[in-house]
Amino acid sequence: MSDRPHILILMTDQQRADCLSCAGHPVLRTPNMDRLSAEGVRFANAFTSCPICMPARSSFLSGLYCHNHGQWTNRGHLPPGTDTLALRLRQAGWHTCHVGKSHYYPHVRGDHLDRHRGYLQSLGWSDVLETTGPHATRHTDSILTDRWAKLGCLETFRDDYRRRGEAHPKHALWPSPMPPGEHADDFVGRTAVEYVRNYRRDEPLGLFVGFGGPHEPWDPPAEWAAKYAPAAMPPALPVTPPPAWLPPAAAEHHSRLQNDALGVTPQVAGAIRALYYAKISHIDSWFGQILDALAQRGMLDDTAVVFWSDHGEMLGDKGRLYKSVFYEQSVRVPLIVRPPRGAAKGRHCAAGDISDALASTVDIFPTVLDLAGCEPKEDAFGRSLVGPAAGHEAVFSEIDDRTMVFDGRFKMVVDSRGQALKLYDIPADPEESLNLVGRDDTGDIARRLFEQIGQWLLATQVRQDGRDSPH
Repeated sequence: MSDRPHILILMTDQQRADCLSCAGHPVLRTPNMDRLSAEGVRFANAFTSCPICMPARSSFLSGLYCHNHGQWTNRGHLPPGTDTLALRLRQAGWHTCHVGKSHYYPHVRGDHLDRHRGYLQSLGWSDVLETTGPHATRHTDSILTDRWAKLGCLETFRDDYRRRGEAHPKHALWPSPMPPGEHADDFVGRTAVEYVRNYRRDEPLGLFVGFGGPHEPWDPPAEWAAKYAPAAMPPALPVTPPPAWLPPAAAEHHSRLQNDALGVTPQVAGAIRALYYAKISHIDSWFGQILDALAQRGMLDDTAVVFWSDHGEMLGDKGRLYKSVFYEQSVRVPLIVRPPRGAAKGRHCAAGDISDALASTVDIFPTVLDLAGCEPKEDAFGRSLVGPAAGHEAVFSEIDDRTMVFDGRFKMVVDSRGQALKLYDIPADPEESLNLVGRDDTGDIARRLFEQIGQWLLATQVRQDGRDSPH
């Protein structure tokens, strides 16, 4: 094995942690994601730093939390030249390339992503082959829309998305009308495969591949949609009433987050799930083709692979769609670390291990640096997932005015005023059906978790030693 392995980071958008066949999913088939798990370590308790897109991606790239990098919504951007994972790899001698969706900055109407190439290069990507995500492709151009315009199918895509936009998401349940091989995820996968096949540089490769799916709208290619029958999908979790002991703030929060207002019937949930699983299986097939391209070039054995997603998707559970909440379906994500073959024994867990260690998406930064043999980033707050000491005593996530802590048993969510909104005993209540906030026997648990949040906030302040804060 080379002392400087190639690095491959594979990312899906809005994929739940339970949506892997190797995680025991009863319907979904993901043979190539399973292959990575069999050759590496799957972290079954991995959580996003923030359950929406841009903040989670900024945390991945910077190794910092939202309250450090200042990215709280899908607006704004990291400052040009921010100390990032890609920049660290490039400075250490890797040739870095970004393929696919970035979403490190807003993709605005009438723009072309080529105008922002310099910005992504300032974040550490030497080569930039950037695309928009599904929704932004309606109004923002990129190398993806350039291809579709030449092929004459760009308006096919945009007309379809206008039609979807006019319908409620629960009614926009049909496959993509794009020609075979011209789904946006096809473009990302094919671009990555071609880049690997044509790579001839002496430097080790640091390749990021970001797919736009399975993020809604639920529009897989028709041939993949045909693989899943809506009637055979696992049912959505029902809405549960708030228990009588909840304090007013927690009761209001519970009722607002769990309701039937969207009207996601079992039939609608089944149709959504079938299309969502089809998008995952489609992307999974591209995972296999990227790995095969590395194998054909003789690079795969010397490649470390990390697979992750930025957040999950509710899929109708508890009456909700999308993300932005701290239910398991939204905040828990897939995370697999596959070291290079022949890596030094003792530094890595055995192939095929399933780790129950508490992991965060901020751990990807130090993990990749560790796999690459690079010096760690001093002010990054994750820890390497390489080796037996991986994991945290508790993991944290934040969005807007709410913060989540999970210690491996109890999950609590508090607001900025210090009010507890949720408290669940996850092993005993994995469906989060019984909110324990305010119950007489949980006061000590809540106080302990409050203390952990305070200790985490103190421990993760950016050091004030004369350097500028990242935000």
